[in-house]
Amino acid sequence: MSRTELGLLRHGQTDWNINLRLQGTADIPMNEVGIAQIQVAAAELAKGNWDLILSSPLGRARHSAEIVASELGISDIEIEPLLLERSFGIGEGLEYSQWHEQFGGLDEIPGAESATQVIERANRLLSHVAENFAGKRVLAVSHGALIRFVLAEVSAGAIPPKGERLQNASLHRLRYEGAWELEAWAPHPLGSETF
Repeated sequence: MSRTELGLLRHGQTDWNINLRLQGTADIPMNEVGIAQIQVAAAELAKGNWDLILSSPLGRARHSAEIVASELGISDIEIEPLLLERSFGIGEGLEYSQWHEQFGGLDEIPGAESATQVIERANRLLSHVAENFAGKRVLAVSHGALIRFVLAEVSAGAIPPKGERLQNASLHRLRYEGAWELEAWAPHPLGSETF
């Protein structure tokens, strides 16, 4: 059986990331720091051999994917809706303290995608990559919450540790040879400890 590899890259920083606002599916652009983070990450990613790039439809992920694709010399980016960030319904735009005070838990926010729904989507994403890109090295540009769910599914809940924040421009690698396994994860930005 051929080995399939999946790299999960979180998009670069946005102003809402700095303010700890729930972004969800709100289309918030990267800021200057985020663009710089992705440029550094792209230079690191260019040291490997990636076959294709998938991206969430949201602008911050697409822009990140475009920067990486340019550095890697990959002409096409495949937009994949399974890579969308978790929807937080009417909580999108609220700071942590605000939504926590109003709703208590993320699943309690009206219109939010439930944890169960995100887990189902994470598993659909893993199946999609295994079935459609067998033997390939796939780089997928996505978002913090979705990446957390994918990592938790593959590691049986061990990774990431509770309370560990996956920083912008961080890369997490999985492999598939009959079953998905966690190859490496790093909560810090790829290629730089300065951000």
